[in-house]
Amino acid sequence: MLRSSWSPGPAGDAPDGGAANDAGSGTRGHGSGPLIVSVTDFTSETYRALPGIARRGFALRRHWPHLDGAVGMWLWVMPTARRCGSVSVWTGRRALAGFVRLPEHVAIMDEYRGRGTMRSVLLEYDGFDAARILRDAEAWLLPEGRERVAGA
Repeated sequence: MLRSSWSPGPAGDAPDGGAANDAGSGTRGHGSGPLIVSVTDFTSETYRALPGIARRGFALRRHWPHLDGAVGMWLWVMPTARRCGSVSVWTGRRALAGFVRLPEHVAIMDEYRGRGTMRSVLLEYDGFDAARILRDAEAWLLPEGRERVAGA
């Protein structure tokens, strides 16, 4: 699995306090508290669609510094499995819903809806721990880890 660097939102900082490429533990910029983590997993029907999906994902990531309630996010890809997605961290469900309704996000979903299969899960945390969030997200993305994370 290849993963992008951390993209902080206005409600968070780099997970290690400054070095955005590291996924170490840290706290979100506005103190601790409950967080919602959305893990998405898109499996493309063809390899040909992956570059376009990746470009659109990185373009959408440019909005992150301006999204209310966005703590931050990572993009990920498993090219040989034709899979890609994101791990995004939010201050709450309302913030996540605002992103889902963003016209740019709706356009991507409409464009690729019939080109593969989309799965997602919401996980809840009492504070920001980048290492734990990534470990849980990666476990959910791998078939043998889904049952363990679903009960978390």
